[in-house]
Amino acid sequence: MKKNNIENQILVIFGSNGDLAKRKLLPAIFQLFIDNLLPEHFVVLGAGSQEKDEQTYRIDVRESLNTFVKKTVSDNALQLDNFLEKIYYKKVNNQTEEDFGALKEYIDQLSAKLEIPQNIVYYFSIPPFLYEVVAASLVKYGLNTEANGWKRIIVEKPFGYSYETAVDLDKKLHSGFNEDQIYRIDHYLGKETVQNIMVTRFSNGFFEPIWNRKYVQRIEITASEKIGVGNRGGYYDTSGAMRDMIQNHLLQVLAVVAMEPPSVFDSDSIRNETVKVLQALRPIKANEVANYVVRGQYISGQVGEEVQNGYRQETGVAPNSKTETFVALKVFIDNWRWGDVPFYIRTGKQLPERVTEVVIHLKPAPHQLFKQLCLTEPNNMIILRIHPDAGVAIDFGMKIPGAGFKVQNVNMAFHYSDLAEKKISEAYERLLLDCMTGDSTLYARADAVKASWKFVDTILQAWKNNPDIPLYFYESGTWGPNESNALFDDKYVKWRQPFEKFKTE
Repeated sequence: MKKNNIENQILVIFGSNGDLAKRKLLPAIFQLFIDNLLPEHFVVLGAGSQEKDEQTYRIDVRESLNTFVKKTVSDNALQLDNFLEKIYYKKVNNQTEEDFGALKEYIDQLSAKLEIPQNIVYYFSIPPFLYEVVAASLVKYGLNTEANGWKRIIVEKPFGYSYETAVDLDKKLHSGFNEDQIYRIDHYLGKETVQNIMVTRFSNGFFEPIWNRKYVQRIEITASEKIGVGNRGGYYDTSGAMRDMIQNHLLQVLAVVAMEPPSVFDSDSIRNETVKVLQALRPIKANEVANYVVRGQYISGQVGEEVQNGYRQETGVAPNSKTETFVALKVFIDNWRWGDVPFYIRTGKQLPERVTEVVIHLKPAPHQLFKQLCLTEPNNMIILRIHPDAGVAIDFGMKIPGAGFKVQNVNMAFHYSDLAEKKISEAYERLLLDCMTGDSTLYARADAVKASWKFVDTILQAWKNNPDIPLYFYESGTWGPNESNALFDDKYVKWRQPFEKFKTE
């Protein structure tokens, strides 16, 4: 029996007592329940290492939902009670094989009692080193077999620590699961505005003709965070911005921006095109890293009325750490559409604003009649704002009212908030629902993960092996090291300040 084209199923969350489950996963599932998008027969089975019974876990889930989705919970008290009836719990130590035998027995009991076929999504909300351990235990007890229902696993980032480890992990997962059963989640691809990049391009006849090297001068992708590493210093010091943001998220965003139009709009066709982009990235050789990549690390600085710690003063961070909290790089895609068009990507922590956007800078008109009369840079821009005030803006020149022909750039913007009658789903809501329906479009495929790791690995190895490559320091609350502006070919060009041309009023 199906409801909303979704088959009845079980969602098993490994690491169900962890921060991700409490903050993101359970609120997302509850919202899907409120929106009447879950199948009629559906349960969430929390699998955690803590000893607790079903009722205790339901109390914990209620507290989590009250904390992280207050408005929805308060408006839907009765539905919350109904939702909690779908919550179950089983103690599972992820490193104890025998616990998976008990898990199988419990799933068999639930399936029979609730008349739910064993269509199961396993969500790995656990540390990366446990991915292969849990997968192997599932396989040992036949929890991967599809004779009595399909099985899918969702794997959180990071998928590997390097190209070599990513290939090894992929091989181990594939020993028990087929590629179409493995869903590598990237919450960036779940954002409504990232998906809308494809719609903006391919549903509008006036965008696609200029989306190429003939009309585009450069493209900037920025993902900035206003906070530091907080209590994640121990993890972050082994990761850094290149692994945490560039490899996992921003190369995927670049691929969506630069992809060719797919022949049809389905999962395989779309992912075939994004993989081609990642495979066409021009490799940055070890001796070129200093010229194409700038890394930085935040130091103490005044932010508002507070003095923020420097990265090396954060809890869990080594006092002499060279881990980058800021990365800016210049990338080329060696294909027909984008030949010699530079893509500039930057990300960092403790920057002035939290913002994610893509800016397409168009080439100037071939004959600038009004160049001397322009009060601002005459180049046109298409701004795709992903966060926070999601939308699309176009920047172009207009005559200032009055005598003469003085020209000023103006901004024509659309904000998703204007669609007041439409709810914008959170990324995890969309991605969880997609997995439940078997749609892998917005999940990373194995070849895409390998291609992105292959590109960044050379850079990471150069940083590791060559102490002469500088690590620049920047004060908290600034836009990173000034040296990042040197990536631009024109010394007068600097990174676009994200809030210059995208106002919410």
